[in-house]
Amino acid sequence: QVQLVESGGGLVQAGGSLRLSCVASGRTFSIYRIGWYRQAPGKEREFVAGINWSGGSTKYADSAKGRFTISKDNNKNTVYLEMNSLKPEDTAIYYCTLQGISWTVSGSWGQGTQVTVSS
Repeated sequence: QVQLVESGGGLVQAGGSLRLSCVASGRTFSIYRIGWYRQAPGKEREFVAGINWSGGSTKYADSAKGRFTISKDNNKNTVYLEMNSLKPEDTAIYYCTLQGISWTVSGSWGQGTQVTVSS
């Protein structure tokens, strides 16, 4: 099995930046893709960005394009989400999870990391 742990959230003013980390452990050789999702209060959880564990192909939600960058460091078994030009509507709990070939969730959900953007 693969375990994923998110970190890096916090409180930031609008226009600011944060970098989230997702550290993988366990059977990391079995990872196909890792995605970042977020859930704002009262809303459904939504896809933000994903990256192939090998090769590095990426995909972004429209809300993330141009502001967020997903990257990885296989030596550290870590996927990052660099978030710039943050807006109050980016406030949410951010989660990372495994994704399959069709960019759908194939893993479980962890605790997530809270991101709060003040106006």
